[in-house]
Amino acid sequence: MKEAKLEFIVGMFMILGLAGFGYMTTQFGEVSFLGGGSFYTLSAEFNNVTGLKSGADVAMAGVPVGRVSSIGLTKNDRAKVSFLMRKDIRITDDAIASIKTQGLIGDKFIKISQGGSDKILAPGDVLFETESALDIEELVSQFIFGQV
Repeated sequence: MKEAKLEFIVGMFMILGLAGFGYMTTQFGEVSFLGGGSFYTLSAEFNNVTGLKSGADVAMAGVPVGRVSSIGLTKNDRAKVSFLMRKDIRITDDAIASIKTQGLIGDKFIKISQGGSDKILAPGDVLFETESALDIEELVSQFIFGQV
């Protein structure tokens, strides 16, 4: 009987441990299964998205309001970035999407600067005003070879 009780306690400990591990995995991975699915999709086209990755932050006024969901190419060889925005965040049709760097050599993220328009973008719309990523390697190369 003592052996069955010990096995039961060890089994419960393992189940609680696995449940805790699963919870921590979803929290650190910023995946939510409990009411966190209130997002809508927007996209923007850039000339250059060097260093931007899926999962990167989308921020307004320094506050994260979304995540990059995918990066691909358009038919005219521009980079198309799709991102998920929180439902409570409204973006105007004249907003500017810029690719910025966190710190000097940090990760890339998308910064949204609101415009003055009253028209709000609907889910699936495209931001047309964009500023591409600054390519430090290209600038250094131009400086070294005297093309600046």
